[in-house]
Amino acid sequence: MALMRLRMENAVCRYPLRSVAHREKVMKFVRLAVAAGALALGSLPASAAGVDKLYVLYCGEAVGADQSRWSPGVNVGVPLAVSDNCYLIHHQQGWFLWDTGLPDSLAATPDGVTAANGAMHVKRTKTLAAQLDELGVKPADIKGMAISHTHPDHIGNVELFPQVMLYVQKAEYEWPGENGKPRFNPSHPVTLLEGDRDVFGDGSVMIISTPGHTPGHQSLLVRLPKTGAVVLSGDAVHFKDNWDNRRVPSMNTSKEQTLASLQRIADIMAKEHAQLWINHDKPQSDAQKKAPDYYE
Repeated sequence: MALMRLRMENAVCRYPLRSVAHREKVMKFVRLAVAAGALALGSLPASAAGVDKLYVLYCGEAVGADQSRWSPGVNVGVPLAVSDNCYLIHHQQGWFLWDTGLPDSLAATPDGVTAANGAMHVKRTKTLAAQLDELGVKPADIKGMAISHTHPDHIGNVELFPQVMLYVQKAEYEWPGENGKPRFNPSHPVTLLEGDRDVFGDGSVMIISTPGHTPGHQSLLVRLPKTGAVVLSGDAVHFKDNWDNRRVPSMNTSKEQTLASLQRIADIMAKEHAQLWINHDKPQSDAQKKAPDYYE
């Protein structure tokens, strides 16, 4: 910026000005232009400055007995296989975990279990703990974590990390669980959010408030140095066909909030030229490289 100012001032000096007053006006314009340029640059986040790796972790799988559970009126009675991923992000300041998947204890039942009153058959063939161990990452190495929302296929292993700061929307944290019980261990360290959050302070990992599926649902924007920007959907949308047609599952707590959140994600994608990684879209997930491979 200093170099730009020097060049502009030199350019002014090489050309005769009509008066001292005129010269002062021109120099004032130069200073304002340089200041405006500095402000514009300063308003941009540091992008992917601190992030260098994003791992996609297997965190379970399921078969829904009826796709219309997620897409009302479409493919009624047709089974749907879905993926369930977690994401491990390496930043200069430490490791950050997004979602924790189905409970690791489920791996003790290789054939899985039927849940949700028969609506879902879920299983987990590999634990989150084992995948972290393969990467040489201990639970204590995780510096922060966040969950997209509090459904069981996303919070199953939160307590593997009892001392790790948990970032969650206040509306989600205070949403009563089954029989009015709290959705988290009250002793777990938590930062309650009321909107977006720049996790590391450099714009590289942004928690984005996307309510609708649940009262305090959130998604994650990750700006990677080579892959570019990626939006991790959580359950803002469950698979691509629903995204393309803006369908809202009947189970969502608010259709209006869901549609507004989908539009917000679309706006972010357009601005950032970002990819949308839909957590439960099995064809997309199957095409992604999984840990120990990673995205840069």
